[in-house]
Amino acid sequence: MMDFTQIGTCGGIGVLCYLVGLWAKNSTKVKDNYIPVIVGVVGGALGILGMFVIPNFPANDVINACAVGIISGLASTGADQIYKQVKKDA
Repeated sequence: MMDFTQIGTCGGIGVLCYLVGLWAKNSTKVKDNYIPVIVGVVGGALGILGMFVIPNFPANDVINACAVGIISGLASTGADQIYKQVKKDA
């Protein structure tokens, strides 16, 4: 069972990935279809780093830490798209 007191860690990874995604979007060298891949890879790396640096990280091994990071990174792309769709319909 997941301890929901650790959800801030995933949110932190998501925010950092969102910022990386914004940077990639504003970059003229990065195509839009690569942004989810970029934030997923960055999220995976941050998840692994977080496992070693953050006390009580919600994963205890590298595979799960990477998965937590990837999901957090991809969630940042989803949050951006939800915001854009809601804004477009308003």
